[in-house]
Amino acid sequence: MSVTSPYSASIWIRDFHPADQAVPRMICFPHAGGAASYYFPVSRALAGKVEVLAVQYPGRQDRHTEPPVTDIRTLAARVFRELPRDGLEQTWLFGHSMGAAIAFEVGRLMESELGRSPAGIIVSGRRAPSRFRGETVHRQDDEALIASVKALNGTDPAVFADPETRRLVLPTLRADYQAIETYHPAGTPRVACPIFAFMGDADPLTTVDEAEDWRAHTEGEFALKVFQGNHFYLTPRAGEVIAEISRLILSD
Repeated sequence: MSVTSPYSASIWIRDFHPADQAVPRMICFPHAGGAASYYFPVSRALAGKVEVLAVQYPGRQDRHTEPPVTDIRTLAARVFRELPRDGLEQTWLFGHSMGAAIAFEVGRLMESELGRSPAGIIVSGRRAPSRFRGETVHRQDDEALIASVKALNGTDPAVFADPETRRLVLPTLRADYQAIETYHPAGTPRVACPIFAFMGDADPLTTVDEAEDWRAHTEGEFALKVFQGNHFYLTPRAGEVIAEISRLILSD
């Protein structure tokens, strides 16, 4: 018997494989230019074991007519208002690249606004908030922006080859880059919950030292896991990544 998702009416949350039992939850936050559908394979792999919810930001796919958000903390606050409040003790946050920063800020909001912590935050392919590089890709022309995205090998080149698709995705991509490139929180903000950092060993956007510095942003447990691959190591190493996620979430 099929299970009806309680999030079916939400424009913010995608529940690809609704859970029919009380299982841990993982809320996934996409990268710059990414969409909730990126996490469909993760949801399929963990179906029945973990309730995987994927966030759909404005400005893409079925939300393409909405203006994208150009500030990480503003976007995190809007996402936070839409997320379930129950079961935080069994709720994990997972974010890749820009999504890692949003996941971290949502975790901070859970603690400051609700007085409760998520079970843990998994940050992937992103340096610690205290490690700022001052990047300005979002200010460059379209060709330079596209070249930067292509260099990461995470986007199908056909997206930019078709003029109509290119016209649709570029404003959102630029807005996302603006959001993450201007994200520079003051001081060293922390969460009480554990943080687990994932990265590829050949990621041009994050060094091991920059990922290791997530340690300073938690009062709880911290660990860094390095996989073989570049910024989008998640795709070729999907089996290894999902196994590590399962180990963290289901270890109890």
